[in-house]
Amino acid sequence: MGKNGKTVYKVAAVGVFAALVFVSNMISIPIPVAIGDVSRIHLGNIFCLLSGFVLGPVGGGLAAGIGSALYDVTNPAYIASAPFTFIFKFLLAAVCGWVAYARGSSGGRHRQNVLAAAAGSVTYMVLYLGKAFATGLLLGSEMGAVLTSLATKSVTSGVNAIIAVAVSVPLCAIVRAALKKSRLLDKLQRG
Repeated sequence: MGKNGKTVYKVAAVGVFAALVFVSNMISIPIPVAIGDVSRIHLGNIFCLLSGFVLGPVGGGLAAGIGSALYDVTNPAYIASAPFTFIFKFLLAAVCGWVAYARGSSGGRHRQNVLAAAAGSVTYMVLYLGKAFATGLLLGSEMGAVLTSLATKSVTSGVNAIIAVAVSVPLCAIVRAALKKSRLLDKLQRG
């Protein structure tokens, strides 16, 4: 298969995974936050991590960023955050992909994938909570309200991270086995 054939598969896969990220973000439980903001428990990060595992750092990052930013654009509560979401979710999947693909693994080592998912999730949490803290201060909110909001967002973000790591790693093994059986895995791997 030529380079153009591989590119078509990769672009199509980024689109499919972006759609999975978008739809999985809709499955959520909203949690009110002290400063009038909203946080949520959702399934989106599972598919962000899965994108990083299957498509590698760049393809996975694009799928996660595009799917998550599109969700934000379609939800009035999050529309202003869409550019940040694109970057933060891109980095969530990219860090996962970088760790999962380290030392020639290509996302095929279970223990390495657990570390990859945790690294991606921690990266996202630091960015998300840092933005929440800075936004609260820039809006002139009282420090108590900012810290209360940050505590709520820390809990929901932590729950999202635990769910994402716990589900994405075994799901990765299942998806990789199916892609390998269908001979699509080689077409999606970087290179």
